[in-house]
Amino acid sequence: MPEFGDFEGAWRLTRRIDDRLSGQVLRLTGRAVFARDDAGLVYDETGRLELPGQAPAVATRRYLWRAGAAGIEVFFEDGRFFHALGPGDRPEARHDCAPDLYRVRYDFAAWPCWSSRWEVHGPRKNYAMESEYRPES
Repeated sequence: MPEFGDFEGAWRLTRRIDDRLSGQVLRLTGRAVFARDDAGLVYDETGRLELPGQAPAVATRRYLWRAGAAGIEVFFEDGRFFHALGPGDRPEARHDCAPDLYRVRYDFAAWPCWSSRWEVHGPRKNYAMESEYRPES
């Protein structure tokens, strides 16, 4: 896994969301920025979300990344714990948000290009979301 500070900066972001319940594929293209704050890094994402049969929408997201004892700890913007990334090129994590379960696998093997793949299951959710990050040139 890259060093914590290696994430700092701007990244080109592409995302594919396979919604198994609706049978639709959503796509996002945009930008992710990791900026330093007093406690670590703030992840800000902005992108253009394309939904079949609808006008594109602007999507945003913010997380807090912190260096932890066992790796990187990711928190929601409001400070609630989300998940942790352990060491290795392909760390996995999970987030239980009853009744939904979120599982993620990061892939840093081709650093500085990297990806995350989420599998989400619950009574009203069933989707796979793959995000790819490339350094912004």
